[in-house]
Amino acid sequence: MTDSEYHQRADALLRRLESLTDDWLQDDVIDIDAQRTGGLLELSFPDRSKLVVNKQPPLHEIWLDSKRGGFHFSWRDDDWRDTKSGERFSQVFAAEASSQAGRALSF
Repeated sequence: MTDSEYHQRADALLRRLESLTDDWLQDDVIDIDAQRTGGLLELSFPDRSKLVVNKQPPLHEIWLDSKRGGFHFSWRDDDWRDTKSGERFSQVFAAEASSQAGRALSF
């Protein structure tokens, strides 16, 4: 993957997450605050916990930091996949967000 392709895919993921959290807030699913600064997106939950998603350009990865730990994702098989487990970003993100929200949230 070229640097340009990486940035296009990573930025598309961050935009999708921003849109998703906006939908959750507007639909009264959860009171969540999203702040994006460049390649970093920080989601704040009602219990003051946070999920942080950020780009790691030198490695061509996306990182997700949650209360339960950190996850690294690389682009494989047309999706962002955990570098250890192979799980899709959407699965891991939904599980971590649900855990911190105390209710089921879907990606």
